[in-house]
Amino acid sequence: MRFGYARVSTIEQNLDLQTDALKKADCEKIITYKISGSVSDPPGLKKLKQDMLRKGDTLVVWRLDRLGGSLKNLIEWVQDLKEADIHFQSLQEK
Repeated sequence: MRFGYARVSTIEQNLDLQTDALKKADCEKIITYKISGSVSDPPGLKKLKQDMLRKGDTLVVWRLDRLGGSLKNLIEWVQDLKEADIHFQSLQEK
């Protein structure tokens, strides 16, 4: 299954650009969250990882910075996904 994850950093920002791109990328379920980029483990992403993603699934983000608040955090997320045999795709960075 293809899961999309979209995040913005403030309540005023709009998720439409990201969610539209994730829909075009054939994501079957899209999780959205509005939270500061400095949070390393956003509740929406944590729930997705713990309760929804399974071996063979794909996590799709619009850009890499939507997954991790820092480079270190991004690397940790990608490593965790790899170890769980979950695929990862960024739509902006191929």
